[in-house]
Amino acid sequence: MLTGYHVAVIGGDARQIELIRRLNEWDATVYLAGFDQLNESFREAIDLDFDSQQVEKLDAVILPVPGTDDDGKIEGIFSNQLIHLPEEWLKRTPDHCLIFTGITNTHLTKLANKVNRPLIPLMDRDDVAIYNSIPTVEGTLMLVIQHTDFTIHGSKVIVLGLGRLGMSLARTFDHLGAEVLVGVRSSKSAARVYEMGLKSIDMNEIDKVDMTCDILLNTVPHLVVNASVIKQLPSHALILDLASKPGGTDFRYADNRGVKALLAPGLPGIVAPKTAGRIIADVVSRLLNQNVRKENG
Repeated sequence: MLTGYHVAVIGGDARQIELIRRLNEWDATVYLAGFDQLNESFREAIDLDFDSQQVEKLDAVILPVPGTDDDGKIEGIFSNQLIHLPEEWLKRTPDHCLIFTGITNTHLTKLANKVNRPLIPLMDRDDVAIYNSIPTVEGTLMLVIQHTDFTIHGSKVIVLGLGRLGMSLARTFDHLGAEVLVGVRSSKSAARVYEMGLKSIDMNEIDKVDMTCDILLNTVPHLVVNASVIKQLPSHALILDLASKPGGTDFRYADNRGVKALLAPGLPGIVAPKTAGRIIADVVSRLLNQNVRKENG
């Protein structure tokens, strides 16, 4: 339960709707901004007034998964107005107030440092990323099926990156009967791929490796699917880039070569927003209980 906690939810997408529901169920006092065009009504929630004394009660400020833009503006799909996150407003929050975001950027990190408030980028956490890999893998399967005319079973799949998502992708496509190869950079990761019963590709020499495949799944947020890789792919191949924007694929070259390449970040919020919202809510609740109560002692 979050009885006695005061939480501001500012902007977002369908994931925030489930987050708000959970916070209300746990008896938190919830303040909302950026939901003026939402058809659904949250009777328990309070409209956030940036000019009021509400800010002095806040234990947490929850931003959308994308956080802010480089100018500190917050965008949400349930409002046609950008919300500015003022430095002076954040300074008025209690010292223990936590700022949650999905991902951060230079502006948001500097802002949190200026106001001396803890900033928690949720998507950097292992627990959130591992839980999110489940709907991400399901969304990946959906996109692969929609954009190919052959079965996953029997196809050759290359997964670039053996992080929290890459491992889940490799296991799932292997279980579905694909021939799976995994691109790694370290001997430790190569050993893990071997333990999984799969073959590894040395990404340190990716330009020299045979990258011929039917499905190429990238999880690395740097340009790794370059022209030398793409030119090896058959015309029927599908590149699915799951890394954060702008991805790690040369999309212009793929288009010129006639190879279908899709950038698909944030799949949990698209294919399973209720589940993704619950993941965020559970972690926020746990961190509030761990950190704010400690501060209040």
